[in-house]
Amino acid sequence: MAKSPAISLADINVMFATNVIGLINMTQAILPTMLRRNKGDIINLNSIAGHEAYPRGSIYCVTKSAVRSYSDALRRELIETKIRVMEVAPGQVETEFSVVRFGGDRSAAAKVYEGCEPLTPEDVAEVIVFQASRRHNVVVAVYCCSLAIRYGDSRLHGLLKA
Repeated sequence: MAKSPAISLADINVMFATNVIGLINMTQAILPTMLRRNKGDIINLNSIAGHEAYPRGSIYCVTKSAVRSYSDALRRELIETKIRVMEVAPGQVETEFSVVRFGGDRSAAAKVYEGCEPLTPEDVAEVIVFQASRRHNVVVAVYCCSLAIRYGDSRLHGLLKA
């Protein structure tokens, strides 16, 4: 988790290729079929980082902001069709991403979740099923979800410091 200007070009390229270019390429590949059928759901898996930036996450946050903007623009482009474009933007989900984010340092990754009960991939999957299972005229456009932090919880300040 480097800060600018110490972020490697390789890390920048991988994040953009994965989070932005890959998403656009997949959408471009499936959209013609959906348009022919005038039916379908596109649910983009984003991150709360696309809505709320955090220190040492600038490039990741930028790529996830791009996912948010692309999803919003695509939803507007397809408004006259029966193709729904939705986004789920979880935060504090305990996955392998934390280990990757900290360059393989499992101890540093574990500290992110100290003293709290993080979301699980299953929690995120339930949200996606909820979005997809609404009637065709209901679009849960953006669903942000994060762990519950109680008012006055000192852990909140530790999560935001970085």
